[in-house]
Amino acid sequence: MKIKKLRYSLFLSVLFLHGFAQKGTESRGDNNYDRFAYVDAVENYEKVANKGYQNEKMFQKLGNAYYFMGEFSQALKWYKQLFELYPNQEPEYFYRYSQTLKSNGDYAKADQMLEQFNQKSVNDKRGLLFKENKDYLEEIKANSGRFQVVDAGVNSQFSDYGSAFFGNKLVFTSARDTGGVSKNVFKWTNKSFTNLYWSEIKPDGEMTSPQSFERKINSKFNESTPVFTQDGKTMYFTRNNYSGGKRGRDTNQNTLLKLYKATLNAEGKWDKVTELSFNSNQYSVAHPALSPDEKELYFASDMPGTLGQSDLFRVKINPDGSYGTPENLGPEINTEGRETFPFISNDNELFFASDGRPGLGGLDVFMAKIEVDQSFYNIQNVGEPINSKQDDFGFIINSKSRNGFFSSNREGGKGYDDIYRFVENKKLTCEQTISGYVNDKDSGAILPNAKISLFDASFKLIQEVQADWQGRYSFPANCGKSYYIRGEKEEYMTNEVFVKTKTIQSGNKEVPIVLERRIKPVGVGTDLAKTLNIPIIYFDVDKSDIRKDAAYELAKVLAVMEEFPEMKIEVRSHTDSRQTAKYNEKLSNKRAKSTVDWLVKNGINAARLIGNGYGESQLVNNCSDGVKCTEEEHQANRRSEFIIVSMH
Repeated sequence: MKIKKLRYSLFLSVLFLHGFAQKGTESRGDNNYDRFAYVDAVENYEKVANKGYQNEKMFQKLGNAYYFMGEFSQALKWYKQLFELYPNQEPEYFYRYSQTLKSNGDYAKADQMLEQFNQKSVNDKRGLLFKENKDYLEEIKANSGRFQVVDAGVNSQFSDYGSAFFGNKLVFTSARDTGGVSKNVFKWTNKSFTNLYWSEIKPDGEMTSPQSFERKINSKFNESTPVFTQDGKTMYFTRNNYSGGKRGRDTNQNTLLKLYKATLNAEGKWDKVTELSFNSNQYSVAHPALSPDEKELYFASDMPGTLGQSDLFRVKINPDGSYGTPENLGPEINTEGRETFPFISNDNELFFASDGRPGLGGLDVFMAKIEVDQSFYNIQNVGEPINSKQDDFGFIINSKSRNGFFSSNREGGKGYDDIYRFVENKKLTCEQTISGYVNDKDSGAILPNAKISLFDASFKLIQEVQADWQGRYSFPANCGKSYYIRGEKEEYMTNEVFVKTKTIQSGNKEVPIVLERRIKPVGVGTDLAKTLNIPIIYFDVDKSDIRKDAAYELAKVLAVMEEFPEMKIEVRSHTDSRQTAKYNEKLSNKRAKSTVDWLVKNGINAARLIGNGYGESQLVNNCSDGVKCTEEEHQANRRSEFIIVSMH
């Protein structure tokens, strides 16, 4: 870095015009930014900004450079200036600004930015998840306090992250300097390229001094995030696009990430390093994880078909060692943000890092249950202290001992990223129930012994129960999952209700089931509109003509009167409170007459019909004179009722 700074000083010293010096430095910042050399970009941009030069694009790129390096406090500084001077930004900047605000603990303002982000982006899942989970901090709080976390004991002043179990060893990623006069530097961060290291995990949880992993695996470029088969004979790992001494580049001349496989030979050495068949020079594939049966490989990528900045995928590992077609885990897991660092526990739980879901700031660790059909449900933030206001990722756990490791760039660490070990004292379990009473729709009476069925979101039957003598039913259910509940009883119409359980640890979802009789008793005083579920007949403002939609409903009244030829009814017409009482009484009488005339025209004897107008004297709400109401509220008062006055 000293040589680099000297070079810039010499370059700037020969520039005579101050303005030209600023533009030259900003231009170099742009070049560095475009080739992902964020540290160099920051250095150039900040020189310009510190001299008072203000530019919207420069503030955006300064914020972005720090944001992509995970230095949120610095990103916040520049995003704050960006929004103070140029508040009309694209939606993505509102989201990034909210994330950096969270890193400073300002959740109230972060939520305000998320509200605006949601308004601007409309269908972005990150905004929709926030809209559906406004109480996300309470849910995170409910999931917190289940872990004891300490420094893993293997960290350096450099970046250490991305660990994996390998027997009684921990294999992890590190950018620590391995010595020597020359040092390879990763231009994106100006830090050493990462290699793999290992440390033995002692029975008491302490770690031995880290040792460099095998030379054949560690190259002069980045290696990271390994995963090993249970027999210890195969490993998958991430490396820059470098194989056989050749470096690969995309069309923009960037060297991206690929997945590689290596096998352990008879001498105990790793060889046969080969890249996986679904890699490409044009996109990154990274951070492998194996399913418990080792028949599927999970990973992160920005390959075609990615929903966001990076998504989680899985691919089948065929018996002959070949691979199927990578499958995106879909919108149930992935967002428009970053989903990365997957890990599958032996309990068939997917742990992953995401900055697209409501969290504490930066990347948070989430857990999702994996169903037998490979679908996901009950996606939850694992809470503090695993998650913090900064980036938290690379979560792995031993399902038996409940011990594990994760990575974070939180405050108080030794280096840029650090590895922490933990003990989980309480599993993130969820005990939900769905219960309720079964009632008659019209009378509200309890309906005992009704058959109640629980279906999943695809209408696959899960369980059937019978309501007890009090009309009560209950089902055990999973958190954060969608269900349909069907109620059935003789002489009643079947009814189905959709329900989605909450994602908190435990609770009960009360879902009443209301059943409607197939044949309903009628008598003097019965309102046919209510008894037969006929919607209220509406009239337009100041009109007494029968609307087409009202005529369709009147045809149902007509059918009942034809079925019961001795039935006589009173048509009661009502208005809203607008206009004078005298005017409304006259209008309601016209409406009653219009309704009666329609029934007579369609074959009902006039002697069986009575028409009366009640004006605004019987409002169904508080929309009287002088009260401000919506059009919908006023319309509710413009109605007709059909009261049976005689059956013989």
